[in-house]
Amino acid sequence: MRVLLNVLCLAAAFNIGLVSAADEAKPAAPVYKTKKLGKAEIDQLLAKPEKLVVIDVRRPDELTKIGGFPVYLSIQLADFEKSLAYIPKDRTIVTVSNHAGRALKTGDILIDKGFKVAGAIGAQNYEEEGGKLTRVEVPQPTAAQK
Repeated sequence: MRVLLNVLCLAAAFNIGLVSAADEAKPAAPVYKTKKLGKAEIDQLLAKPEKLVVIDVRRPDELTKIGGFPVYLSIQLADFEKSLAYIPKDRTIVTVSNHAGRALKTGDILIDKGFKVAGAIGAQNYEEEGGKLTRVEVPQPTAAQK
């Protein structure tokens, strides 16, 4: 019985070491200042459009494929720093990307620059929670335009 107990203790100790090594190998999840918002919070903010600016940091092809919010500024993350002058400081800001990763990064940039950021949301997350996105239809060229 004592041998079995020693074997179990060694096995437990060995497994704890493996878990710790595996945990150390995983990169830590980024910590953002910007809050990740849900559908209900976004809907509340969208109810007062005169106080809100929605900034979508996705590429144009993502916007046309997935859809977006009714009105937004489209500024890709790579161009963000040089576009700050176009963003009004007197409104609350929501940043948008597909699953909020880029939106959270953008929100942190804005917070660091003194903007009032309500949070970030992923357009696909919003839709998964029952929200309706606006689809942008890309007009097809006419025969005269070809």
